[in-house]
Amino acid sequence: MDAIYTAVATANGREGRAVSSDGHIDLPLAHPQALGGNGQGTNPEQLFAAGYAACFASAMGVVARQEKIDVSEASVTAEVSIGKDPADGGFGLSVVMRAEFPDHLQGEAGLALLKKTHAFCPYSKATRGNIEVELVVE
Repeated sequence: MDAIYTAVATANGREGRAVSSDGHIDLPLAHPQALGGNGQGTNPEQLFAAGYAACFASAMGVVARQEKIDVSEASVTAEVSIGKDPADGGFGLSVVMRAEFPDHLQGEAGLALLKKTHAFCPYSKATRGNIEVELVVE
């Protein structure tokens, strides 16, 4: 792959800070309350969910334009869960990708668009075979 852009960020753990090289991101990090933390900062799962949702929505726009489908009223929500991985006893991630569509994309039409988007999206490609991703049309 020939890189067109490289994002750079530095973090020092779940109880620290995440900072991007350009300074646009500078966030306190904290364990969520569900993992025993105080929840007084963002966490890697939230950052991953935001990035994946944004990338997936943009990829959906590209796919929709190729298919001549209007997605101007659509939105994408990524739900990233962390839990125990029974295979090795460590932690693993799963994702539910929810697309809120107008009426003309309900049912099979919307699901077909999500499947094509999932095949095209760079985040989906990066996680394929490693993270279970469920696609949901709403």
